[in-house]
Amino acid sequence: MTISRRRRCANGGSGDALLRPILGLLYYLYARRLTRNILARPRPGHVGIILDGNRRHGRSLGIVDPRAVYDLGADKLDEVLEWCAEFAIPTVTLWVFSTENFHRSPAEVSGIMASVEAKLTALAEDPAIHRRRVRVRAIGCLAMLPPPVLDAIRAAERATDRYEAMELNIAVAYGGRQEITDAVRALLSGLAANQVTLAEAIDEVTPEAIARHLYTAGLPDPDLIIRTSGEIRLSGFLLWQSVHSEFYFTDVLWPAFRKIDFLRAIRAYQDRQRRYGC
Repeated sequence: MTISRRRRCANGGSGDALLRPILGLLYYLYARRLTRNILARPRPGHVGIILDGNRRHGRSLGIVDPRAVYDLGADKLDEVLEWCAEFAIPTVTLWVFSTENFHRSPAEVSGIMASVEAKLTALAEDPAIHRRRVRVRAIGCLAMLPPPVLDAIRAAERATDRYEAMELNIAVAYGGRQEITDAVRALLSGLAANQVTLAEAIDEVTPEAIARHLYTAGLPDPDLIIRTSGEIRLSGFLLWQSVHSEFYFTDVLWPAFRKIDFLRAIRAYQDRQRRYGC
């Protein structure tokens, strides 16, 4: 019986070894076909991604240390930037940490913050960032972040502030409701500083005026928003800006997100007829 089990295991391992290159070739050919089709049609100008599924991916690998878990997710950023550059997508916004995430355990929050700090520090010095002329900036309620993370943000922004070929926005300590609240407060504070009366201020509160005070002021609204991990909701991501966005949800966990998954999201966007409410 022992010999029989060993033979079955050996045969199974051999079968897997034979299947891997075949599957690899099929994925390669499929990706090439998708790439050709995508390049022949208009691509989104701004892609937002909700990076979900880091903890589940870590558990699947037996990794429990928060820093190690989120470092896996941070490493995926380099690939995504490469894909966006390949398809000439000029703006990408990645939601890495929400205001609600501060309610997680201190150990997890500390691990996430350490991973964010390390990644931003690396981006400031990354030759690929400078070669592609990627402008890096953070959006969110940044006052909530610890000083080392703020220092890393400022360093990355200073190192890339002259670039304009691609825009990379890191949404950290970000919440959609918080953003709108902060925008209205900033608008009203400016009006109060100009000694505008309440009646006059009410007339000044318009969608256009609020938009000028959002964290993303000056950026185009996202054309496509992708969420990984199988959750089918936005959770407040770019709440104001996503009114006309197309959404794509995938079961793939963020650290395992592949180019083929990205291509499928772009193809799904291209297959839709955008109506902008009309």
